[in-house]
Amino acid sequence: MKALSNEPSPISPDARRQTHFSNKIGARHLERQAIVYVRQSSARQVRENIESTQLQYRLVYQARALGWSEPQIVTIDDDLGKSGQSLEGRIGFQRLLAEVSLGHVGIVLGIEMSRLARSCRDWHHLLELCAVFGCLLGDADGTYDPRDHNDRLLLGLKGTMSEAELHILRGRLDAGRKNKARRGEYFAQVPIGYVRTTSGVAFEPDEQARAVVQLVFDKFEELGSASAVLRYLRQERIQIAVRVTSRPGAGVLDWRPPNRSTLLSILHHPMYAGAYVFGRNTTEPTRRIPGKPQSGRRRATRDEWQVLIQDALPAYIPWAQWERNQQRLTENSTIFGVGAARGSSVLAGRIVCGKCGLRMAVSYKANNNPYFTCCAARAQFGARRCQSFGAKELEAMVIRQVLSAMQPASLELSLKAVECVEADQQRLETHHRQNVERATYEAELARRRYEEVDPSNRLVAAELERRWESSLQSQRKAEEAFHRIRHESPLRLTTEQQQAVAELAQDIPRLWQCAAATNLDRQKIVRSLIDQIAVEADQTERLAVTIHWAGGFESHHEVRRRVNKFEQLAESAEITHRIQQLYDEGYPLSEIARMLNQEGFTPAKGVRFTQTSMGALCRTLRRQRIIAIHRRVKPHFWRAGQLSSLLGIQKPTLSGWRKRHWVQARQVGTRWLYWADQDELKRLRQLAAQRRNGSTPTPCELTNPVTKMPTC
Repeated sequence: MKALSNEPSPISPDARRQTHFSNKIGARHLERQAIVYVRQSSARQVRENIESTQLQYRLVYQARALGWSEPQIVTIDDDLGKSGQSLEGRIGFQRLLAEVSLGHVGIVLGIEMSRLARSCRDWHHLLELCAVFGCLLGDADGTYDPRDHNDRLLLGLKGTMSEAELHILRGRLDAGRKNKARRGEYFAQVPIGYVRTTSGVAFEPDEQARAVVQLVFDKFEELGSASAVLRYLRQERIQIAVRVTSRPGAGVLDWRPPNRSTLLSILHHPMYAGAYVFGRNTTEPTRRIPGKPQSGRRRATRDEWQVLIQDALPAYIPWAQWERNQQRLTENSTIFGVGAARGSSVLAGRIVCGKCGLRMAVSYKANNNPYFTCCAARAQFGARRCQSFGAKELEAMVIRQVLSAMQPASLELSLKAVECVEADQQRLETHHRQNVERATYEAELARRRYEEVDPSNRLVAAELERRWESSLQSQRKAEEAFHRIRHESPLRLTTEQQQAVAELAQDIPRLWQCAAATNLDRQKIVRSLIDQIAVEADQTERLAVTIHWAGGFESHHEVRRRVNKFEQLAESAEITHRIQQLYDEGYPLSEIARMLNQEGFTPAKGVRFTQTSMGALCRTLRRQRIIAIHRRVKPHFWRAGQLSSLLGIQKPTLSGWRKRHWVQARQVGTRWLYWADQDELKRLRQLAAQRRNGSTPTPCELTNPVTKMPTC
């Protein structure tokens, strides 16, 4: 808010013609302030519509003609360059409302009612305040009292017309813009790598600028992510050329370091595929932030585009490649719920539920082992979770399949790798050579400008000399970078380097396990070969896996996973029966574990049965009364400890009898089971009671078995 200037000015004829409206002005109005409200909708109108602004300032003369003195007249022009469609951000209008509500204002003057507000809500708010506090409103047509129903009706109509006029103007402009867009001729601003011409849009005339844009697409096709492309450009010190659109310097080619937002805008824009698109951005009113006119904008989906005309513009890449890029960018992003979570699993982002078809989320447990969960239905609909499983074994199987699929192409990969390395080096050298050419031209131009100036004009000559010196420094830096890239990365690989690349490409498993290969590199390889992996887990340890390979081929596999309980094994009943059988036959735990492993059985956790795990399993099965607490040994078979205790001898003595064939035994694993029926027990008791010394031989009837041990 600023007070009226003290410069004397005569009353204008326009102000005299308004005096016949002053019959509504009373003494109580003249005792208060007269506010002149000045507003223009945009900064461009402030710069160019000078007459309109001056006409609003001349309302001061009308206030004088109506009876207000200079100290009482206040001009509010804080809202120059602000739109009247909203109260937000209009400091001047908010100050006006505050002054009216305090009872300080007798009249508010505006060139027309649309200058005060173009929103019925804000306009009627002002009318209500003016009616309550007895403030008049005035424009070029007269003076109005909001307390008078006729004036109030007229003011309401003017406010409605002001808002309707705004919508009519905007609708007319939008219709013209859309009509031009349907022909593919409307361009607000062209992206990097293109320029506006009188006939439409053309490629950037600068060859190096076009080459950098093409490099972005080629590297994204090779590396597979925007972050990797950004790291590559930063590492190789490659800058992106941008045409300056704002003043001053409009149209100048400015070389800037790449950033993520710039790369994403290039990769997402369909114009690079030769398509004209109108309506790529839309506005969500519910997401608007008060005071921020540009808030609430979001990227429209492809279905929301208003105009799409393919093959209408010069293209850097084909449309099919652009669609692949969008799919890859979506998969790389975790925002949309389909990207690979950061972690070690090469299957992240590729596993789908074999039951509901939704993508499964990955998490990591102990030792960084991946664990997949289908929780989309529960999160979206409150339904039960479909399935979850550990994927350590699944990942190992998929890696074996991927390496097997890549093996036939090893020779082609080695040749392709050599070509890619040499082509990449050629491109880098060309880029840096163009930098040298550009810097040389700039230095030569600066030299000619310096030589053409009058040497006596030191104010200009000194600045031109400084620019020349700066250009020479830039030229030296460009030449140093060019020589360094030629020295560190020659155009052609040596024979030894080509041989090393070929050997590495042909040994794909070693290349996969190479320390230089990261989990992100392995994920890219899997994603390039596999579209998705459908997994269905039942209540057992078996996973039904269907791999959908790129190109449409499907392969079916079955993978065994770890389960928490022994009862979840599909062969748990068969394993239990076999354990009971071997246990009753007298086999020790280590032998039972060895035989189960040999027969192809596997435990719930781990790969092989061990003596420790078998002992724990047998204790569990005994507690559950699935196997007997004691061994059910066949009749007349004795363990060494039982028989020695029964006969009253030591175990070594019984072992000696066995070696002399005085007692019948059968080896079960590493253990010996002794056989003795009632007749044999009688003979063995007599043999144990026989006193032995070195001179007295043992009777033959005591050393020869009475009955024979059965063979089975």
